[in-house]
Amino acid sequence: MPRSARSPLLLAGLLATAGAAHFAAPRVFDAIVPRALPGAPRTWTYGSGAAELALAAGLALPRTRPLAARAATAFFVGVFPANVKMAADWRHRPAPQKAVAYGRLPLQIPLVLWARGVARNPRGQA
Repeated sequence: MPRSARSPLLLAGLLATAGAAHFAAPRVFDAIVPRALPGAPRTWTYGSGAAELALAAGLALPRTRPLAARAATAFFVGVFPANVKMAADWRHRPAPQKAVAYGRLPLQIPLVLWARGVARNPRGQA
């Protein structure tokens, strides 16, 4: 299978891993839920984890891949405020932790572009 054909499945794997992490270690994610969101942070943590798992499933199936890829694009844009909150909250932490928090900010750009690319080319052909 050519690398480009694996792209949707690799994105699905990334989302599935992230989604599972929301359930395995929810406290980490609770801490980055923006305070402006209504309700309990744990609800948002579980909801975003479930969304990531659903997106992963949608990306894994060729029939639902275009829609799931468009939804993943929107999802990656939508979770950006949590990354901004994490960077702000971690600005006084040791350098390695700050690097992780700040590194998440520009990482959203390739994720958005990756999902958008899968939406435009759902079969992953060159």
